[in-house]
Amino acid sequence: MPALPVAAARPIVLTAAERHRLKKAAWGHKTEHRARVRAQIVLWAARGRSDARIAVEVGVHGDTVRTWHSRFADLGLPGLADRKRQVRPTAFTALQAAQVKALACQLPAEAGAPLSRWSCPELAREAVERGIAPFLSASTVRRWLDQDALKPWQHRSWIFITDPDFRPKAERVLDLYARTWDGTPLGADEIFPPAGHHDQSLGTELGPVEPGHQRQSLGGGDLGCSAT
Repeated sequence: MPALPVAAARPIVLTAAERHRLKKAAWGHKTEHRARVRAQIVLWAARGRSDARIAVEVGVHGDTVRTWHSRFADLGLPGLADRKRQVRPTAFTALQAAQVKALACQLPAEAGAPLSRWSCPELAREAVERGIAPFLSASTVRRWLDQDALKPWQHRSWIFITDPDFRPKAERVLDLYARTWDGTPLGADEIFPPAGHHDQSLGTELGPVEPGHQRQSLGGGDLGCSAT
């Protein structure tokens, strides 16, 4: 079978300013290794060397030479810079994390999922289907659960969130953790709401807890777990 023809490398013609900058990058002691390699590739290409020979001279793969040879031919010096990567936004709110943790504290059957136990991929999929987040990875779910040592796949049951108003109540509590109240930042020495204040959305008095007593859980749920 005859060998496929190899496209001829595009010629590189440098201006005096480009040659000066490339030499400085190619042989400068403070230049990053990847920038030094790219500059050397272009300088050798400007001398008419083939991509295969440049790969040997610089000590890189032929594909690397072809990439930066073409990038410079198309864009000049700006083509030697790294392209900006499009990174999917990864910022999630505290409320979204709390909702996923609350979901993990339910049996899959209660959530309508045909599973005996939750796994992180299944929790991520269920959270997206419920509209908690537009996207969610299993690794993010695992990190959130690890923060509170939640491992629903190791237990038959957990904390069952039964309060239908869990979301608005969680929002108020999470705002207080973030030192805000009704959208207003709290001062460093400011405590709000004051002791004894009764908030209908929280469903419990926000005063001090008497010794020997426990405050009612936020979700109004029943606590319990059974390890396998």
